[in-house]
Amino acid sequence: MARRKIITIDENKCNGCALCIPNCPEGAIQVIDKKARLISDLFCDGLGACIGHCPQGAISIEEREAVPYDEKKVIANIIKQGPNVIKAHLNHLKGHNELVYLKQAMDFLKEKKMDIILDEFCSHSSDLTGCPGSRQIDLRQRHKNEDSGRSMHFDSELSQWPVQLRLVPAQAPYFQGAHLLIAADCVPFAYADFHQELLKGKILLVGCPKLDDISLYRDKLKEILSANDIKSVVYAHMEVPCCFGLLPVIQEAIASSGKRIPFTSITISIKGEKLDE
Repeated sequence: MARRKIITIDENKCNGCALCIPNCPEGAIQVIDKKARLISDLFCDGLGACIGHCPQGAISIEEREAVPYDEKKVIANIIKQGPNVIKAHLNHLKGHNELVYLKQAMDFLKEKKMDIILDEFCSHSSDLTGCPGSRQIDLRQRHKNEDSGRSMHFDSELSQWPVQLRLVPAQAPYFQGAHLLIAADCVPFAYADFHQELLKGKILLVGCPKLDDISLYRDKLKEILSANDIKSVVYAHMEVPCCFGLLPVIQEAIASSGKRIPFTSITISIKGEKLDE
């Protein structure tokens, strides 16, 4: 069992309309006894694609102990529902940058000799824009244009999107040869010179060591540092105690990578002053 986010359905609100079912790319919901029900925790990825399609507001997300999400079992379940459901599931994974699960699903389909569906999906994948909030965007070219005087001036030094640690693909191309800035998410608000002094020339990862699941951050950082040629890591955090929680996680990820990666920790005061480096 693991503590993770998963959907919950209020039976008192549900009227069994079944509008949620085609909008669950994992095939995790069925109508049983005239009520929508989550048929298995292991099918639910916790992203909540079904929520906005419930006219009764019966579906929400909670965090609780649940069987870990299992992509192989999910794809084995939904292939029974036909090609359209399979393609919707693949698009869902791609749109949310769930690239590890996407690879697992595609490998499973290859084992099942479902090459026609894979070929169709791959031929249209370049047209899939996915979720705007997690779509990969490399902004470094913009800064090159600024330097050459060919475009308007930008104050932002942001070099990529997304920036939230859980959303960033571990093998995004902009990680190769990158100097990494990991920032507790209050730092950009507190430190006025964040862009020019801390962010410039770096790839940004943002997270909250108090409110987010540190174990997920630990796994993602280990994956990023192991898979890419990271030149240096800077952790910028607030002076409050909870912000120091990510410090040992970063140090552990660097050590487990087996690489000699220079590491710096920067503390920012609540008043917006740099206290130490």
